[in-house]
Amino acid sequence: MWWLKMKTKKIQYVFLSLFLLCACSFGNVWADDAAGTVMANAQQAYEQEKFQETVDLLEPVLKQTPVPSGVSRLHLLALARLGETPKALDAYEKLVQVTQREDEGLLRQMALASILPRLTDMREQIRGAAYTALKEIDSDEVVSYLENGLVDKSGMLRALAAEILSKRTAGQQSTKFRNALKDEAGLVRVSVLIGLGRSNEAGLTSLVKDSLNDEQALVQIAAARALYELGHKQYWSRIEQGAQSQEGYERGGAIRAFGELQDKRALPILEKTARDKQPSIRAAALIALGKLTFPESLPTIKAAVFDRIPAVRSVAALSLGYFKQHEVLSTLNPALVDTNPGVKAAAVASLLRVGAPYTMVESAVHQLLQDTNPSIRSGAAKALGNGKGPQVIGTLTIILNDPLPRPRIAAVRSLGRIQDRTLLPILKRTLRDSDAAVRVTAAAAIIRLLDAKIGT
Repeated sequence: MWWLKMKTKKIQYVFLSLFLLCACSFGNVWADDAAGTVMANAQQAYEQEKFQETVDLLEPVLKQTPVPSGVSRLHLLALARLGETPKALDAYEKLVQVTQREDEGLLRQMALASILPRLTDMREQIRGAAYTALKEIDSDEVVSYLENGLVDKSGMLRALAAEILSKRTAGQQSTKFRNALKDEAGLVRVSVLIGLGRSNEAGLTSLVKDSLNDEQALVQIAAARALYELGHKQYWSRIEQGAQSQEGYERGGAIRAFGELQDKRALPILEKTARDKQPSIRAAALIALGKLTFPESLPTIKAAVFDRIPAVRSVAALSLGYFKQHEVLSTLNPALVDTNPGVKAAAVASLLRVGAPYTMVESAVHQLLQDTNPSIRSGAAKALGNGKGPQVIGTLTIILNDPLPRPRIAAVRSLGRIQDRTLLPILKRTLRDSDAAVRVTAAAAIIRLLDAKIGT
């Protein structure tokens, strides 16, 4: 009988094993179903912009091993939308450790998500930094967020959003953008009109014409400029009239229009205006002459580099950056040792823009970065954005350690414009900066760099 007892025990063991196996399988299926339900609920919460709820729902699932990749992705994006950029970056780095590779698509999503909550920040300067960050992203996907800026309570930020939209085809076609032609702030109306002119849509003529009778002369000039660009060349005379006005805003608007329209008839007017008694008018004329890049205007711009007013000298030095290196080198070199730091920074920017080696501006850059005024250090960082190469990048990386945010913001923006693939780790680290404005600028720089490679 002993063999019967042994056989019975074996049968019992087999049944017990099968029961445990089924129980484990049922448990795994139940766990998978539960995780799937949580994920579905979290996704719904995310789409409803309930980002804290999304995070709370996903926290228990994150304790599983291994964590489903979809959960990790949604969790870090929700953190970014909450403005918790450093935590989102931590979550991203953990995912990279698991997969052993960068997920550039996800990194781009996270970077954009980290900018968006700052668009509704209570602080105007932070909202401004966020909209300026969107300005750096050349993608139609940000148009809807810029449209939201058209209803910001700050007139300056509405004007900024309108200015950005005016330079994008999708923005020019936006109904909300066109409706902003009724905005109470004149600068917003000006930007909308400029965008409508750039659109080349002949059907907009009647809409633009109404603004020729706007209560603000600056808006009237913008309307005339738009009509000129839409093919109605007779409105050139209205711009000429504005250039002779005694009202500063109207005159400045007309002069700026001359710089954009590339019409050689503007040249004698601007040449004369560049010698106006008002420094601000001289500066506006020099900017316009620089944008026109007509060789005939070079002597006038070069002479202005020695103007008695530093702001005028600075603008003249910047305008020389639109010409060829051999045409401007002899004039920009003396500007590097100008007593005014603004002029010096402008010379650095132009020399780098025309392709001069970094060694030529290195001494001037060093002096600017030693200045106690953060705006001057910021100007130096901005100027470096016109250059490229390891020395420029190295200097900008050093500026990222500046004790004040403003120079760091300028440095990050310049790094983004250089678009060197080796900068990705540096820009990712800058997402942990203590200042929100620096972080959103870094996020935009990352997107700009990735888009340059991906081609979006």
